[in-house]
Amino acid sequence: MKEIFPGIFRKGNELYTVNAVPGKRVYGEKLTDNYREWIPDRSKLASAILCGLKEMPVKPGAKIVYLGASTGTTVSHVSDIIGLDGIVYAVEFAERVMRKLMDVAKDRKNIVPILADARKPEDYSWVEECDVVYVDVADPQETELSLRNAEAFLKKGGYMLIAVKSQSIDVTKDPKLVFKEESEKLKDYKILQIVDIDKYQKDHALVVAVNQ
Repeated sequence: MKEIFPGIFRKGNELYTVNAVPGKRVYGEKLTDNYREWIPDRSKLASAILCGLKEMPVKPGAKIVYLGASTGTTVSHVSDIIGLDGIVYAVEFAERVMRKLMDVAKDRKNIVPILADARKPEDYSWVEECDVVYVDVADPQETELSLRNAEAFLKKGGYMLIAVKSQSIDVTKDPKLVFKEESEKLKDYKILQIVDIDKYQKDHALVVAVNQ
């Protein structure tokens, strides 16, 4: 098993993180010794890594605002990576999936579940300045809400990662055009990469940008 980014390991086409809760699964993933398989079909961030992500801002000790946390699948791997010196503020709007996220957070003290609407960062304005704003929200205004949250929480030199679902923005356009148009809205940011993850997540890309 080879470490490809700090805290992230690869064996063939499989990704792994070191399990912060030894012996316990979160979503049915495979456990190997003290490693948890990170399944790309279940995680857009994992998909981006296997599709050629060049720089990984989620690293040990990082502070992260995660919008669209859902049941905590990807959040749990972020928790593994950042360790106890890091923290992930996991924002989710749906009460039903928040219950599962709360269960995940019980075992992982670096996850702070927040039941809130990502379009209204003022509702969780107490969150501290962070290194990364990660966004996975199926909303036509996803880029706009990403910018509002970044303005509120992202430090200078911090990273914004946006998992863009083209079908949520405009079903009539070619996905690559949607990815380009959405990235162009990040005028005050430097676009580092647009990773096409269609292989694992249909009509999706991960936009990686830095707050200059």
